[in-house]
Amino acid sequence: MIEERSSPGTDQTDNELFDLLIPPGVPRKMIMEITQKFDVEIVERKERLYFANMDGEERELLAFRGRREELEKAQAYLMEELKKFIGE
Repeated sequence: MIEERSSPGTDQTDNELFDLLIPPGVPRKMIMEITQKFDVEIVERKERLYFANMDGEERELLAFRGRREELEKAQAYLMEELKKFIGE
């Protein structure tokens, strides 16, 4: 559901940026809350999808971009909030 990848153009391991894909259907309110709560930014990424009838079709997806430590915190928070949201 959530994929993490290194972003291009970074040389130093300490400053290396990663992307955390945002699953389609995540409420905008939750996305904005995460950008305010954690040191991440929203970026667009092209990603090939391989499920259902989308065999390799490329789509524009949103992702959070930041340092690995921040993304790990943001991912844990996102998953917890999604569980609450689904449970409502």
